[in-house]
Amino acid sequence: MNRLAPGCNREAMDDDLLIAAIAAGDDTALRALFARHAPWLAARLRSALPAPDVEDVLQETFLAVWRGASGYRPQGAAGGWLWGVARRQAALFLRRRGPAELALPAVIAADGRQTGDPAEAALSRAAIDDAVGVLGPEGSADRQVWRLMYVEDRPVAEVAELMGVPEGTVKSRAHRVRRLLRAALRGNPMAGGTR
Repeated sequence: MNRLAPGCNREAMDDDLLIAAIAAGDDTALRALFARHAPWLAARLRSALPAPDVEDVLQETFLAVWRGASGYRPQGAAGGWLWGVARRQAALFLRRRGPAELALPAVIAADGRQTGDPAEAALSRAAIDDAVGVLGPEGSADRQVWRLMYVEDRPVAEVAELMGVPEGTVKSRAHRVRRLLRAALRGNPMAGGTR
């Protein structure tokens, strides 16, 4: 396993250098990156996952970081890359659980809180199902973008490839989907009408 020079303080290294060290096989760099980023990643994951599952998703996230560090390109903040990895791992985790679990993040996002009342959760799910109706019939372009990007958590490039359209088209459809859903969830009569 390749390691950085002895005495190199990994705590003082910036994230890009830590990820480069991880790509070279340095497991102490992985521990340093975990110590630096796991707390805020866990806090963000708690908004979309039940608390007992956060630790599992964090472990999967840093395992994916270990495996994918060689593909990291320092084009922005490393924290953004880590959050993208964590989101994908959370989506995979929820997908393995099945359709009932896939609705949970949407319910939380819709009203900003997790409900303990099953009746309230069912009402929230029904509101989301109704809101999704403004995106057009099943199989429409907007519904496909919603499912691929926001339910399956696929990246824009993959959605574009799957749908056979340019990435810019996917981005504009995703923007329209968010606007329509937001309006529908607020009860705005302007929510209808898709292109």
